[in-house]
Amino acid sequence: MRKIYLIGAVACTLGACKPSVKITTPLTAGDANFTTYMAIGNSLTAGYSDGSLYATGQLNSYPERLYEQFSLLTDRPATGGFYQPLLSTDQGYPGAKLVLGYTAHCIGDTTLGPVNYPGFSGPNANDAAYYTSTGPNGQINNIGVPGIRVADYPVPGYATNNPYSARFYKYLDATHTPQDELKYRVATLHPSFFTMWLGANDVLGFATAGGTGDGTMNAAPWPGTNFYGQSDITPQSVFFKAYDSAVATAVSTGARGALINIPDVTTIPYFTTVPANGLYLSRQGQVDTLTAFYADSTTHPVFKLGYNYFIVQDHNNNWRQAIPGELLILTTPQDSITCAGWGTVRPIPNQYVLTTEEIQQIRTATTIFNNHIASTAALNNLALVDMNTYLGTVASGITYNGINYNAQFVTGGAFSLDGIHLTPRGYAIVANKIISTINAKYNSTIPMIDVNQYHGVLFP
Repeated sequence: MRKIYLIGAVACTLGACKPSVKITTPLTAGDANFTTYMAIGNSLTAGYSDGSLYATGQLNSYPERLYEQFSLLTDRPATGGFYQPLLSTDQGYPGAKLVLGYTAHCIGDTTLGPVNYPGFSGPNANDAAYYTSTGPNGQINNIGVPGIRVADYPVPGYATNNPYSARFYKYLDATHTPQDELKYRVATLHPSFFTMWLGANDVLGFATAGGTGDGTMNAAPWPGTNFYGQSDITPQSVFFKAYDSAVATAVSTGARGALINIPDVTTIPYFTTVPANGLYLSRQGQVDTLTAFYADSTTHPVFKLGYNYFIVQDHNNNWRQAIPGELLILTTPQDSITCAGWGTVRPIPNQYVLTTEEIQQIRTATTIFNNHIASTAALNNLALVDMNTYLGTVASGITYNGINYNAQFVTGGAFSLDGIHLTPRGYAIVANKIISTINAKYNSTIPMIDVNQYHGVLFP
């Protein structure tokens, strides 16, 4: 075919005609087989968005986007349908999803921000056990479970304590583990290709708890169990063993696949929206009052006109002024700052503050886990999707077909109203990164997604 194009071009040149040849790259699977696709992961895989799980969010998950692109291939395309355990409504499960609405504050003003879905009265009675999309013999291709950690994969009875897994897991008893469920799903579906995005929750729980758990990677399990506290960072040895077991199961059918590493969670809007130096003093009298209030303090906070660092409680329960680089979480109560003296005459409590030491613990664990994911990918000859670096790029801003995306809360386009999970546009952006990595590893030519056809945060 290449020779024909060349001859045609030469003929047009010699004949003084205008060439109109259009060379189209065939959409091929390359060295992989996308016939049967399975997605393994946590809330990001499940399509969780706006603080909850709901049907439209699931239908905009990155695995849904991947399947659509895999199905366009001319050889070994995805077939047989892509089934997710879909909810029946868009209100949210088990709690209400967030939407933009107006909230009244303690000083009498109102602002536009995240509020619970209007009229939500609790989860639908059928939602716990009912889902609207399964294939033959109960086929489910997306087994992403919000909240699940790598550390949870060996935990007996886990599904009975997580409402998301309890909705569709086959094994709902006190003895089976998520690893058993994975073995069952792989043996039943027999995937030819898989993606696995696990590990973020193994550090995220510590981060969202303001570092109040054990961040040393030396946490002990609950007495008499192999379950680790949700606010602890998973111990290294536990992560390595459980992750390796999950990957071994995923490749047991001879499947090719892609392992996705862990983003730096401290760069997402949940941790970057409320500034640690957000205390604005507009009058010298305010400066003098606070300076006098802390005159006998051993930490001697410094106040000036303009923006100042808040007074916080650190992990040793000491009052002090926050320092550059420290973070406040998105759920820090703004009315408590505005009307109850938090951050000025009272410290912002520890559970809302990430100190520099806690941030370093998060980043150290993320690096250790990601190094293991990379070595596991190499050992099994799997694609490695460096989502850590890529989402860091998104945080600083990327442009797609003339539209800018970044990690600004609400307006950035990529992150949803919970500040952690993605919008439909964000999930499409992620899917494109996965596709580009798969193409590079397996010599495939899967087409990219038009990100701009999907929406970001919806305004009222």
